[in-house]
Amino acid sequence: MYPVAFGETVWAQARLPSIEVMNSIKAHAVHCLTASGIIPAALAMREVAAADCEPSIVFLYLLLTTLIDAIDGPLARRFHVKRYADTIDGRTIDDLLDYLTFAFIPLMLVWRMNWMPDGLGWTVTFAMAASLFGFAHRDAKDETGGFFRGFPSYWNIFAFYAGILYTLSGPWQVAILLWILAGLTVAPVRLIYPNLAPRPWRLWLLSGAGVWACLILAMLYDYPHPPIGLTLASLIYPAFYVVASIWLAARAVTAAKRDIS
Repeated sequence: MYPVAFGETVWAQARLPSIEVMNSIKAHAVHCLTASGIIPAALAMREVAAADCEPSIVFLYLLLTTLIDAIDGPLARRFHVKRYADTIDGRTIDDLLDYLTFAFIPLMLVWRMNWMPDGLGWTVTFAMAASLFGFAHRDAKDETGGFFRGFPSYWNIFAFYAGILYTLSGPWQVAILLWILAGLTVAPVRLIYPNLAPRPWRLWLLSGAGVWACLILAMLYDYPHPPIGLTLASLIYPAFYVVASIWLAARAVTAAKRDIS
């Protein structure tokens, strides 16, 4: 029995380096996936800068960056990137790309398309600045509780509906909504982080987001004049997200007070 046990031990020790190498490759591949978001981001900015900018194309590219952002976090946790690719800070890559694709590019699109009142397009920089402070806040993401602090710079979603709102009622409603959301970005409110939401809310939030993304794709065909019924249906998920966030935040506060007492 001794030779067999000895052979198994030697084989196990020989496999250890190769396992570590494979884990490192997988972890670095996740970082590469995160960084790949710069490609659709660059293409989106190129379209914004085009003389005949087509917003629906910009939103297609931004939707792709959002898909990458949605899957890289769970993969990073699955393949332990902080352990096997610790020389690269994936959070920094993620935050840089999030600012570009969730804030800067969609807000530049709003300015570029003149969806703001004449002479006030530059005020999109208020939202850009608010997002800078939002991203830089030490408590921007409460990964333990599963919340974002403040409006989580979903300016890509705002920009999408801004184009529709502009065609329906003009630029002032777009401007007022932008200024309100800019204030909420730095306000101490909490909105749910779908990937880290408690069960069973996580299932509802993530599956709902998938259905909502399909509705957005359908709306791009006639953008910015999609069927009113489709537009109203697409607003169900954002409304559910807000209500779920309020409910879960209130429940978290109640639980915290109970623990203190």
